[in-house]
Amino acid sequence: MAYPPAARSSPQRQPSVKVILDSADVQRVVDRISHQILEKTQGAADTVLLGIPTRGAPLARRLAARISTFEAVDIPVGVLDITLYRDDLRRHATRAVGPTQVPTGGIDGKRVILVDDVLFSGRTVRAALDALNDVGRPASVQLAVLVDRGHRELPIRADYVGKNIPTSLAESVKVTLAETDGVDEVKLYGGATA
Repeated sequence: MAYPPAARSSPQRQPSVKVILDSADVQRVVDRISHQILEKTQGAADTVLLGIPTRGAPLARRLAARISTFEAVDIPVGVLDITLYRDDLRRHATRAVGPTQVPTGGIDGKRVILVDDVLFSGRTVRAALDALNDVGRPASVQLAVLVDRGHRELPIRADYVGKNIPTSLAESVKVTLAETDGVDEVKLYGGATA
């Protein structure tokens, strides 16, 4: 009796992973952005930080803490949930709507700095700008991001960038933070390797 030839197993291709920022790097980047905010805003006067969930919120709190350490300035921090303002609600499963937390004193007439982990197409920031209109009328809006990976689909640019990471559309950037994921790290996931 003849048996069929054994099926050849092809080696599974694993995505390449590269650590772009480790924990110490993330801390240095947060410190640098904090100093840049202090310089560009003349000591963070009339400035409010609003973090975009999920990882923008803890980043905003970290920036405020570092600014307080460097200049003894207490900068108000809030959270701006953008879930209902996204333009992809019909295409992707929605996540639970989170609370928007505006600091005491509001944002009217203040300089608002939106804080997020990764700037990619610009659509998240556009949604944040729409959400911001329902919260108040700031004097100006700036953007701080930990990573800018390029590939903008909208004319949006960050005022404060921790690290520019040129990427291809086949690659992805994953930010993890101690507050949400247990570790501070930025990884670049690339195309598959044999």
